Amino acid sequence: MKKVLVDTDVIINFLRGRETARAFFLSLSQETKLYCSAITVAEIYAGTLTHEETVTEELLNSLIVVDIDRDVAEKAGRYRAVIKSQKLETDDCLVAASAYSIKATLVTGNAKHYPMTDIEKRVVPVK
Repeated sequence: MKKVLVDTDVIINFLRGRETARAFFLSLSQETKLYCSAITVAEIYAGTLTHEETVTEELLNSLIVVDIDRDVAEKAGRYRAVIKSQKLETDDCLVAASAYSIKATLVTGNAKHYPMTDIEKRVVPVK
């Protein structure tokens, strides 16, 4: 079964009705398991408006959440230590490490946030 970890921006674009994100979700086969990082859950709830809560909760409940344990945190720290980019954020390292930990493809709207070479990535353009 294929594993896909969905980044925050793809979920936000889906919730806002963006066609590219909608098409991505519709393109998935029934053999795909959908995940998100616990970091994504925090980021989503930080920006959820009251009238969006129900649909947001339904979507997040349909995803398997990858918790941030010591192994994920350590991998994220190693990404930050090795990848020399001042634009590399710790939260993106944690999302990437979450994908790495379950051997999932990371689906994002912005590949620049994920220069890691040891994870598979797929870009869903933001439009």
